[in-house]
Amino acid sequence: MIYFEDLPLDKEIVEALSELSINYVFQSIFYPDGKTIFAREALMRPTDMTVTELIEKYTKMEKLHILEVATCFGAMQEYILRGYTENLCINSFPTEYFSKEETRVLFDYYGKQPFKVFLEILEYPYYSESIARLKKYYCEQAKSPISIDDFGSGINDMKIVDTYSPALVKIDRSLITDIDTDPLKQEKVADLIKDFHEREISVVAEGVETKGEFEFMRDAGADFFQGFYLHRPA
Repeated sequence: MIYFEDLPLDKEIVEALSELSINYVFQSIFYPDGKTIFAREALMRPTDMTVTELIEKYTKMEKLHILEVATCFGAMQEYILRGYTENLCINSFPTEYFSKEETRVLFDYYGKQPFKVFLEILEYPYYSESIARLKKYYCEQAKSPISIDDFGSGINDMKIVDTYSPALVKIDRSLITDIDTDPLKQEKVADLIKDFHEREISVVAEGVETKGEFEFMRDAGADFFQGFYLHRPA
């Protein structure tokens, strides 16, 4: 269980965080050999509802910022307790960003780690250009690379890529499923990989669930791989 009570944050934030009942699991992201871990993505696991239900609840309450803070602090807490040293991907809502105080506390607690933290921009709930610029600026100051989650799903499209100038783009599972037998998907994904590489953006094949999907995406030039075929969250 993740605990937030000792964090020196605003009292209202700490009280709101203490109402959450959550754990974290991690899913590995692999190099093309399918064995060497490049990074691990932190995945929130509420104990009393699904992640989707939790996000919907906090969206209606206009308290997504609480989940943003919980994700960053909670994922870091659990990752360090597990002793992991690979890069870490932490999900982030495109509508939220840390205050200066929250940023200071985060660095005071977790600033000196042997791994790089990628801020992974989610495909929902909606997009704010002004907040995107702030997130990009703060990430540059913190030397924390940006990753775009689920490209081709929700709001995450080329406009988002152009806005954030990410280091990584994750191609959504909807474009990966059965790609080894689907010529239309093959052509589309090949064009995307070419485009991203020309922009010096690395590509993660997300949602890889079969040997055929993995082998096709590897041969197509994807840089990293994530999915149940290689590793289930744990």
